[in-house]
Amino acid sequence: MSGPALRKIDSHTAIHDAALQEARELTNVAENFWREGDAERALKTALIAVEHWQTRTLAHADAEEQGLYKEIAKQSESMNEKIAQLIRDHDLMRRLVSEIKHSLISDGMCEAIIKKLHALIIIDEYHNHDEMEILPDH
Repeated sequence: MSGPALRKIDSHTAIHDAALQEARELTNVAENFWREGDAERALKTALIAVEHWQTRTLAHADAEEQGLYKEIAKQSESMNEKIAQLIRDHDLMRRLVSEIKHSLISDGMCEAIIKKLHALIIIDEYHNHDEMEILPDH
């Protein structure tokens, strides 16, 4: 069973908004360091962004998959396709975060990292919108 914050649209939205805003800020800071030619600080900030994605957004995704999505699927089989799409979003974000982390560790900071961090944000924005449409009290 998922916690009450995941089942209530207002609190769930707040969780998403806070994590996404933090991701945007970290991405912007990393990008600004990169554009200013400070590759070392850009790298450190990008690694913090990766940790943020892992501990906030993807940990939240794990909780949704283990509880909330299963509860919604039990209540309405018609939601199975939408839930599968949301899980696919999570998988895409996991893959991107893993690629970013591996690249940062093995090759350091580069322009492609900035693009992938922005891609994560875009995927999460779409995902959050779609997810709010399936919450029971929507």
